[in-house]
Amino acid sequence: MSQHHDEEFRLNGPEFDQLNKKLDRRRFLTKTSLGLGALAMGSLLGAGKILNTSQVSAPENATDFEQEILKALPHIAPKAKRVIYLFMSGGPSQFETFDYKPKLVDLAGQNLPDSVRQGQRLTGMSANQSALPMVPSIYKFNQFGKSGTWVSELLPHTAKVIDELCIIKSIHSEAINHDPAITFFQTGNQLPGRPSIGSWVSYGLGSDNQNLPTFIVLVSKNGSKDQPLYARLWGNGFLPSKHQGVQFRSGKDPVLFLNNPEGYDGTDRKEMLDYLKKLYQLQNEAYGDPEVDARISQYEMAYRMQTSVPEVMDTKDEPDEVFELYGPDSRDAGTYAANCILARKLIEKDVKFVQLYHQGWDNHGGLPKGIAHQCKNTDQPTAALIMDLKRRGLLEDTLVIWGGEFGRTVYSQGKLTADDYGRDHHPRCFTMWMAGAGVKPGISYGETDDFSYNIVKDPVHVHDFQATLMHLMGVDHERLTYKFQGRRFRLTDVHGSVVRDILS
Repeated sequence: MSQHHDEEFRLNGPEFDQLNKKLDRRRFLTKTSLGLGALAMGSLLGAGKILNTSQVSAPENATDFEQEILKALPHIAPKAKRVIYLFMSGGPSQFETFDYKPKLVDLAGQNLPDSVRQGQRLTGMSANQSALPMVPSIYKFNQFGKSGTWVSELLPHTAKVIDELCIIKSIHSEAINHDPAITFFQTGNQLPGRPSIGSWVSYGLGSDNQNLPTFIVLVSKNGSKDQPLYARLWGNGFLPSKHQGVQFRSGKDPVLFLNNPEGYDGTDRKEMLDYLKKLYQLQNEAYGDPEVDARISQYEMAYRMQTSVPEVMDTKDEPDEVFELYGPDSRDAGTYAANCILARKLIEKDVKFVQLYHQGWDNHGGLPKGIAHQCKNTDQPTAALIMDLKRRGLLEDTLVIWGGEFGRTVYSQGKLTADDYGRDHHPRCFTMWMAGAGVKPGISYGETDDFSYNIVKDPVHVHDFQATLMHLMGVDHERLTYKFQGRRFRLTDVHGSVVRDILS
């Protein structure tokens, strides 16, 4: 494209005379909301299905104008239309859940062999221990389902749906402490400031419901607050702010600052928004700030949410059998069980990404009692969510994910007794699972050694997990990028491969 065209893009015909007055390329695209290509895509896909064409990177030699009119997502046929990500904050122990290690019974109390540890890094909490005594789980394991998968007695309800799950036992990470580890999982980098997974999904795929956010976050009120959660974990980073996760809370105000102030009615609100939009448009005309459009979009979304949020948060019309399925806590708003029901309701409304955080899995000491409590709170609702989605025909195009930021050590942290022990952080290998759209059900993938300390088969890095999630949503993780401070960023940084062996 010539320099002349790069500076000024003109349309022919008398009907465009006013538009052609000093209409540069950027203003043309801004004023026409993605340009003529958007009209064509809109006719094919409908409103809300269109990707900002500038959201996918072009070849380095492409002109600026070509960057603006790039291809739309999805890159490939998506298997999953939406995601429910059950994040078990704190790091669940694989030894007490899914990674059965019977040979440890004969090694109980013995020091972790140097040949197994291989000089690997320890946290400051156990690095100064005089010994690292190995400890098997005190809980029994049994095989369940047609797959014959080993599951702990702490997860009897999950055992009933085990043939729906794809258990991945070989997840690994470099991050050994909580904040960098959870930040790495959620944003692809150990340092704060990058966009979260849900924000990338929102940015790339847009929304299927114009009255609710694309990315919604729920935090259980019945999880132990051993490790803090920061809003930046579901933040938009350097992406436009309309892509940040919106936290829904239990109580009178599910979304902060959404309701009208006292004495302020809907007409007043609409009038204020109309005038505010005009002011923002004037600012945008003057400065060309894309964040202005994001602000307008957020205000308008908040106005629509005043009606949609109370409706989706209201579970009084759920039949009794639903509450019985999800367990006794499910009638108590804000609990993990109640949030699982809410997650199902949200994806029924075509919310694309729902992330549910449940804290309390950081069991450095008193692990047998602590993990039993956590499993009691989460086992039945988690299994119920799988069953509920399946019977409603939603599991076939909904991806459900369960897991934390790392696993736990084979050795005991602190005092070891016959019925009590703790486990330190262990990022070298740990277990997660996926279920639903696009993944093979009833399989276990990856293997660890007899100590669940090292991976011996089919390692899956955090970036591989992220690449696979995006692939299932129809996104090539290497092509969905955003230029910031002179560099094109993506969720998986410069790493990651799709784990194709687990795909159905």
